[in-house]
Amino acid sequence: MSLVDIASLPLMRRPVDLKPLWNGLFGTKLNTALTLLTLAFLAWIVPPLLRWLVLDAIWTGTAQDCAAASGACWAFVTAKMRFILFAFYPQDLQWRPLAALLLLLGLLAVTAQPRFWRRELLIAWPLGVGLAWALLSGALTGSPVASNQWGGLPVTLLVWAVCFGLSVPLAVLLALARRSKMGGLRTLSVLFIELMRGTPMVAILYVAMLILPMAIPGGQFLDKTLRAIVMISLFWSAYVAEVVRAGLQAIPHGQEEAAKALGLGYWRTMQLIVLPQALRKVIPGLVNLAIGFLLATSLLAVIGILDLLNAARASTTDPKWLGFYDEAYLVVAVIYFVFCFGGSRYSRWLERRLGAVRN
Repeated sequence: MSLVDIASLPLMRRPVDLKPLWNGLFGTKLNTALTLLTLAFLAWIVPPLLRWLVLDAIWTGTAQDCAAASGACWAFVTAKMRFILFAFYPQDLQWRPLAALLLLLGLLAVTAQPRFWRRELLIAWPLGVGLAWALLSGALTGSPVASNQWGGLPVTLLVWAVCFGLSVPLAVLLALARRSKMGGLRTLSVLFIELMRGTPMVAILYVAMLILPMAIPGGQFLDKTLRAIVMISLFWSAYVAEVVRAGLQAIPHGQEEAAKALGLGYWRTMQLIVLPQALRKVIPGLVNLAIGFLLATSLLAVIGILDLLNAARASTTDPKWLGFYDEAYLVVAVIYFVFCFGGSRYSRWLERRLGAVRN
């Protein structure tokens, strides 16, 4: 049974039981003491934080108004929000990165629904990414914008989605190669995985900037964002491959032998029997890697790509709004939290959805 067939089964609902929560908080003397200490810590830290965030905050005004107050300067966020989201992209053309951002979010939302897991989705992603790239570059609407002016959330989401999307199929092939009975193929896979996992991502990004251009035939120019996507995809595939391999090893070998006895070839056995079960088992691990990779996109700043975090940091260098780092980083933290917490909850939902066949 494939993942699509499993996902189509109804999800069984269970009644909410608060007893485990109560036992976890007050079930033992130690748990009770830890709960009371936590409540005391929250009572000590929450009131001044709430005062800084809301009660004493400046919601409108200038930097001088904020300097005279003791609370957060949300007026800075209002003034610099567009820069935080879109960086140096021309202000009169910022509808383009907004459209690209909405397009990528729409693709992610559709991909998250198991009922859309069809071959058409494999076609929609290259088309959607190409359209997003064309919007950012201005290839469709005229007035081209150089990639060094791109930045903020659209670039972060574009690099993350494309790199993770490319790394997963590469990782599956690497994991299968590492378990292969062909010694040469297995050795090459091990060498690639260990080399990538043993190299810092910063070094990979420098390779994308300095060495990869020299490897391109004829010295053809390749955009730095594309170079980063190529190298990051290869880098991430090594990490995803180990997670996929763990799922493959969790499948009893007898299932492959039974498939071979039924006349199924190697690739059909992997496609219909082994991989659907293996990928279902490693959903938490894959989501954990995806969240870590999203946060790792902040390293793009070392090669001059202004991601969301570094766009927020650059917004604080405006002479009119100097020094409001706390507010800028807090906004970015909220955006990252929404994506990461949403991904975590989606992981739990999908794990229950695909595990419904076992209930």
